[in-house]
Amino acid sequence: MSAKPDRKERAALLKRVRAARGEMVKAAQEERKAVRALRRKIEQALAGGPKTVPDLAEAVGAVTDTVLWHVTAMKKYGRVVEDEQDGDWFRYRLVEKEAKEEE
Repeated sequence: MSAKPDRKERAALLKRVRAARGEMVKAAQEERKAVRALRRKIEQALAGGPKTVPDLAEAVGAVTDTVLWHVTAMKKYGRVVEDEQDGDWFRYRLVEKEAKEEE
């Protein structure tokens, strides 16, 4: 059985891990920023009223599949809800913050 590393050994190990994984962490942080930015754009587009996924995709400058993925996640977490159906697509609208906070 090996002994637990002392404080200096742990610090050195952490330093090596951070150096080895630094680029991966930066890439993940950048991806998360992009996700937040796109969701903010979707919310801003929905502030004008309910929209379909293709309408949102055009408004935010993203492909329909990507917008559908984000809208689905936003629906799951209570940020948007389905409204009336418009052809093959549902319109989505923002959940009002006051109503969401009361739940």
